[in-house]
Amino acid sequence: MSTASHMLVPMTDFVIEYYSHEGYADLHTLMVMNNYANFLKMLLSLEMFVPTDQLGNILKKPKNYSDWKSLSHNKKLDENDSPSMLDEYKYYSKAESKCLFDGFQVAYNGFSVVRIVAAYNKDIELSFNKVEGKFQRYTTVESLLDFEAMFLSKTALKKIGLKT
Repeated sequence: MSTASHMLVPMTDFVIEYYSHEGYADLHTLMVMNNYANFLKMLLSLEMFVPTDQLGNILKKPKNYSDWKSLSHNKKLDENDSPSMLDEYKYYSKAESKCLFDGFQVAYNGFSVVRIVAAYNKDIELSFNKVEGKFQRYTTVESLLDFEAMFLSKTALKKIGLKT
């Protein structure tokens, strides 16, 4: 697939783009198309954009996290490690790996509302109502197609069935 393969696109564009590279519709191709259709229908949650705990609370990025993450021996999460002061880093990394969209950061985290923005385009802004537990105006992944560009994470690509 092209460089657009890591962007959120309408279903018709996805089918045309994917089929043009595959040339035929085998079982895998049909599975990928079905996975993408189901992906588009998913209800939005905060953890799709920013790391959260099990209760949906936004996790604060640990100090020097970028440096820690850049070390090759920290790239693989090991569940069998003994508890240590690095647990905060591993916990954050695991939560971060669940995000389905790349490049989002918290712009405001208030009592009842969270506002997140795309680091690559500040015009892409979403507001999440903590009380209702849902985004304002946008409900499904497909509804995000209103935005010019939304980048999918490796986790999202894997969920769809695309090679990363």
